Amino acid sequence: MASTNVALVLGATGGIGGEVARQLRDTGWQVRALRRGLELETVRDGITWMQGDALNRDDVIRAARGVAVIVHAVNPPGYRKWSELVLPMIDNTIAAAIAEHATIVLPGTVYNFGPDAFPVLPETSPQNPVTRKGAIRVELERRLRAASERGARVIIVRAGDFFGPKVGNSWFSQGLVKPGRPVRTISLPGDAGIGHQWAYLPDVARTMVALLNRRQTLEPFAAFHMNGHWDADGTQMAAAIERVVTKHGGAQPKRRAFPWWLVQVASPFVTTLRELLEMRYLWRQPVRMSNDRLRAVLGEEPHTPLDTAVEATLAGQGCLKVSLTSSESPAAARAPAK
Repeated sequence: MASTNVALVLGATGGIGGEVARQLRDTGWQVRALRRGLELETVRDGITWMQGDALNRDDVIRAARGVAVIVHAVNPPGYRKWSELVLPMIDNTIAAAIAEHATIVLPGTVYNFGPDAFPVLPETSPQNPVTRKGAIRVELERRLRAASERGARVIIVRAGDFFGPKVGNSWFSQGLVKPGRPVRTISLPGDAGIGHQWAYLPDVARTMVALLNRRQTLEPFAAFHMNGHWDADGTQMAAAIERVVTKHGGAQPKRRAFPWWLVQVASPFVTTLRELLEMRYLWRQPVRMSNDRLRAVLGEEPHTPLDTAVEATLAGQGCLKVSLTSSESPAAARAPAK
């Protein structure tokens, strides 16, 4: 196992990949990132950007030379070509990790699990997915487990739906509110009274970095679940948005049901909507991951208060016309909870 403090982040232009890259950099790691379209290697904001494609094995192996960690946070854009691209990309990461005896870090999802495992999910829950994406994720993790027996190490962190200042596409930014505009309405995707689990992106990244710092004490294949922010009845996230908006002088937003009927009508013609509809089951029943194992390793889960996290998220997505103070900034929101 490599003992250097060099990490390669695949997907560093995305939400979770970018956040992990920045937090690794800020805690003393040398961070490389792979990006298509670059003509020359360049250093920007303390991160070394290398030309390459996660779908090209030679590019990944070249970028991973000498690294101790590979963060695999790359996905096909939207929901397109998942079945064609997801597994080849993880195979390239696995090949590079085995060559370097490196640790792979994967942001996991709840898609692996079906209703037979609900409502509370420990890491040992049976993985019987009911969707195509879920089946792909199960196979992806099977390959990672096999890689952990061939010289690589693996850390998987599963969490709820992401939200944060730089999260990119997410249920929060594309479903509940609209980026770049004041919040007038909040769409509620879940059925009435159904709980839902959310994860503040900086907290997820902090968790990954903390686990990486303990990687030598973990088993070769280690999976962890985060508790994040549990919305017990499906309205607490909306209430937090309302509090933040009114705090900054805005009118209280109106709540409305998410237009699933429109998704149903348009889904035969739009791949993304068809995939969203397939995932609706996660909004129709409570699904909550247990973080007992994570707390046993870290002592406590990194956790930013909900209103602080929502405020940083709305400001970062251009939904608040406000300059945050240092105590309210997304960086401050990443500070360890007291």
